[in-house]
Amino acid sequence: MEQLLHYVWKHKIFPLEMLRTTSGQPVEVIDPGLPNRNAGPDFFNAKLKIGGTLWVGNVEVHKQASDWLRHGHDRDKAYDTVVLHVVGESDCDVYRTNGELVPQLLLVCPEEVRRHYDELRRTEICPPCYSILPSLPKLTVHSWLSALQVERFEQKAHAIFERLERCDRHWEDVFFITLARNFGFGLNGDAFEAWAGRLPFRAVDKHRDNLFQIEAFFFGQAGLLEEELPQADDYYRGLQKEFRYLRHKFELPAGMDAGQWRFLRLRPGNFPHVRLAQLAYLYHKEQSLFSRVMEAESLEAVKKILATRTSPYWEEHFHFKKPSAHKEKPIGESALNLVVINTVIPFLYAYGLHKADETLCERATRFLESLKAENNHVTRLWEGAGLPVYTAADSQALIQLQKAYCDKKDCLRCRFGYEFLRGRK
Repeated sequence: MEQLLHYVWKHKIFPLEMLRTTSGQPVEVIDPGLPNRNAGPDFFNAKLKIGGTLWVGNVEVHKQASDWLRHGHDRDKAYDTVVLHVVGESDCDVYRTNGELVPQLLLVCPEEVRRHYDELRRTEICPPCYSILPSLPKLTVHSWLSALQVERFEQKAHAIFERLERCDRHWEDVFFITLARNFGFGLNGDAFEAWAGRLPFRAVDKHRDNLFQIEAFFFGQAGLLEEELPQADDYYRGLQKEFRYLRHKFELPAGMDAGQWRFLRLRPGNFPHVRLAQLAYLYHKEQSLFSRVMEAESLEAVKKILATRTSPYWEEHFHFKKPSAHKEKPIGESALNLVVINTVIPFLYAYGLHKADETLCERATRFLESLKAENNHVTRLWEGAGLPVYTAADSQALIQLQKAYCDKKDCLRCRFGYEFLRGRK
């Protein structure tokens, strides 16, 4: 109920009759103020006329007036700046810390808005606002998707900056860790990130010109060389021996538990062994991976850098336990596009913010708008509801909408939700 009162106040969805305080003074809302998501009053810098006097100050919204007392606002000087207390139920008067009475407004939520809000909250259909989507103006859809795209950029940039702090500000390391996470393609994403976080990059760099030693580092730290296989081949035994030597030489920390890797419902080409082999080949092939990707000015150049395959052994294996029919295993086009969307583009944006270089941020947007939309359950869901999805910029925006708003039933912060609440059909 309180969330809905916040919404009604923010968007000035007021009854037609004159607003009055509980003491009878007329209230004119010139500006409801700026929403505050941190500690303190709910709205900053509101402009109101109360009883003919212009006030500029803060507004607090509560379901019940007595919540002012329950939350201790009568003892908190931060709330002395409140010029109007908006409530759904006026069950008491409230005061500032100096004993002054705070003007109070009883705000009634329009019945139609309440009914539409209940529809959004209770429906099991996703998206709950599906009925209005085909009728939305293109400008409304475009502006909201553009805002969501920026929101997703900023969210991913924040995750990159957090990793950067954990990695002593080594951009190359953070890029590879993020790349590794996205080589997990969802199911093994957490495992790949945990694995990459254990890699001793400075030690691996000393052997970067030797693909076999890189594979020993990678498979060893992944915990995939611990098992004594009854019919182990020379390659597997050679990796074990090499990793024992490297582990002793560099005093490496313990590797992962092999049980962290998931295989259920994975196609063999997505097995962790294959993806690790592809990452090893890429790490060997590109000596300054992050720098080269940031300098590439076209999608074609980026894809050429990231195009990877495996060493010959993995052309006849999906794992160590038995060989398979010969098949080269380069990273596929759709997988490569996902890597660009989820690794390269966020890094261009984050590095552009870090360097205050708008060119990199603009390149991130250009790349995203040039790629085809992702085909996943989220994009199919919105297309089925009548919202066309053309580019990766659209699909990324809709993924943000689904995760940050729809899944949390946070319709009050959604522009599509606003259109539904105001009665668009």
